[in-house]
Amino acid sequence: MFRRKQKTLSDEELVKVIVEAKDHDRFGDLYDRYANKVYRKCISFVKDEDLAQDLTHDIFLKAFVNLAKFSFRSSFSTWLYSMSYNYCVDYVRKNSKVRFENDDELIQIPDDEDEKNERELLSLRAERLGYILDHISPDDKAILLMKYQDDLSIKDMEAALELSASAVKMRIKRARARAVETYQTTFTDA
Repeated sequence: MFRRKQKTLSDEELVKVIVEAKDHDRFGDLYDRYANKVYRKCISFVKDEDLAQDLTHDIFLKAFVNLAKFSFRSSFSTWLYSMSYNYCVDYVRKNSKVRFENDDELIQIPDDEDEKNERELLSLRAERLGYILDHISPDDKAILLMKYQDDLSIKDMEAALELSASAVKMRIKRARARAVETYQTTFTDA
């Protein structure tokens, strides 16, 4: 007569049910929870709705296939977030007509200069910032979006990128410096 209200499972509980009980239909619950976020991440990289939709489906297919490899060392959302970023960065890298140099090891940025770069980056007008993000490397764009758009903590970024805290901080510094440099060379009136 009375149906008991079914408990809403956490992401991690759903993963266990899907993997251990082979209840693959429950993957739809995870899809429903995260499809919009993954799509928004994809659209921020490719700027094409149909392509972003395709990438979103590809990412969820990859997540489904690799679900048994989820190790529970981070949250499911962090794991999926990492997969989304990596997939989008790889896609843009493979399909970009412009090749970006990866000179992370070469740039040393003093803290006072980094603080100036951050202030300058945060003060950019939205349309110029969008232009800059489209004209820096996919890796730089990804880490700046993680920090400023998605407001991820260094700890979450460590998990998503599988890097140490110091490596994450250094990549943020270098990405900011390259973004500001791109801005300054592109908009001479700045």
